[in-house]
Amino acid sequence: MVTKKNLQKITDYLYEIPQSFREDMRVPARIYISEKMLDDVFQDKSLEQLVNMTTFPGIVRYALAMPDIHEGYGFPIGGAAAVKISDGVISPGGVGYDINCGVRVLASEISYKEAKPHLVNLIDKIFRQVPSGTGKGGEVKLGKEAMNNVLERGVPWAIEKGFGNSEDIEVCEEEGSMKGAKSGYVSDRAKARGRDQLGTLGAGNHFLEIQKVDKIFDRKIADVFGLFEEQITIMIHCGSRGLGHQVCTDYIKTMRAGLEKYKIKLPDLELACLPINSPESKKYFAAMAASANFAWANRQVITHLVRQSWKKVLGKEAGKLSLIYDVAHNIAKMEKHRLENKEESLCVHRKGATRAFGPGCPEIPEKYRDFGQPVIIPGSMGTSSYILVGTDEAMHSTFGTVCHGAGRVMSRSTAKKKIRGRDLRKKLEERSLIIRCKSDFGLAEEAPEAYKDIDNVVNVVNQVGLAKKVARLKPLGVVKG
Repeated sequence: MVTKKNLQKITDYLYEIPQSFREDMRVPARIYISEKMLDDVFQDKSLEQLVNMTTFPGIVRYALAMPDIHEGYGFPIGGAAAVKISDGVISPGGVGYDINCGVRVLASEISYKEAKPHLVNLIDKIFRQVPSGTGKGGEVKLGKEAMNNVLERGVPWAIEKGFGNSEDIEVCEEEGSMKGAKSGYVSDRAKARGRDQLGTLGAGNHFLEIQKVDKIFDRKIADVFGLFEEQITIMIHCGSRGLGHQVCTDYIKTMRAGLEKYKIKLPDLELACLPINSPESKKYFAAMAASANFAWANRQVITHLVRQSWKKVLGKEAGKLSLIYDVAHNIAKMEKHRLENKEESLCVHRKGATRAFGPGCPEIPEKYRDFGQPVIIPGSMGTSSYILVGTDEAMHSTFGTVCHGAGRVMSRSTAKKKIRGRDLRKKLEERSLIIRCKSDFGLAEEAPEAYKDIDNVVNVVNQVGLAKKVARLKPLGVVKG
């Protein structure tokens, strides 16, 4: 068990568990966190999971954890690890069940003052237009050919079908279509689960939120991102739904079955992994990439439905909703990073963590390239969210990685026991937040009290230089499953 005594303080916002802590560690483990937040990480098994990550064959430099760290399956949520493609492994537990759970932000052309009289109608319209809740299906029904196209093409398929415009592609991570995706490696069961879930929000921590720009921290970069004070923005947070969950389930079984064949020993079977270049791992990566494409297409269709609602409620005079950026969490990527002054091909697992590439990286849209990649860190329900920008420091220290949200301090089951959804709804509405959620029970598990303070989390990555604050967004209305 990891205790405070085992942590070596590197800086005020960085701690290390040395490689000497356990014999099977291949590299040290590092956690970006403030002393103020440190006690939270000893309430679950997240640091144990972080240490277990260091045992991965081929892992380089460190196993990393962001300040939103909490216990997950295999990796802690908020965990990241890079392994050499030549002799490393890939793990579904290092990606997660909700493959490419991600966030996008739409920027409007109007201010809060102009939108305020219409907010209730807008939230109600979106709530009706965008299906939400566990297992909830939508109007888009995918046949066999359409499903295979979505899995292999992602956002470009959605644009061709009229769900958006070509400008949206440019400002999606991977342009909304991950290379290497193969629909043939996604099981029929997974495809069946996703058949009617394109354009749906799901449940859990997923949400659709109307916000206003509450504060600008860097006006020059905010201008580049198209942000101004008091501006209305809309944030969409969801993933690959039941399809991605099934893909993860399928390949965890495959990975576990292959451990003996490849003579891999692990401290926790939840970390089941196989060599990146093995036939099994190549199939998993292709299926994971296909699931990621499904998630991007899902957020794209939701964007189309939101734009329709916007136009119907506010009219043409309200202008358009432009996509600022779409970032992915829960994904593994083949990337090139510098190790000891040499460029290496690595597989970077980001579990509950997001990319934060710095200025000049060719993967960033051209209009943002001189400044860095937009980074979106949503808060918990009723709290602020942030837009930041990636940095050179992130590229140097964390393989261009930063946290993905606030991070839980209370499990969903505990939250439902301690918090009454009806009381929470009333409390949030008293703060002028418009809530649309079908279940008070489901509302309770996503209460702000169940999460870390988003301001503290973002302050860590800003202070240490992994991402730079650009704007803070205040919630006005939220749709949840």
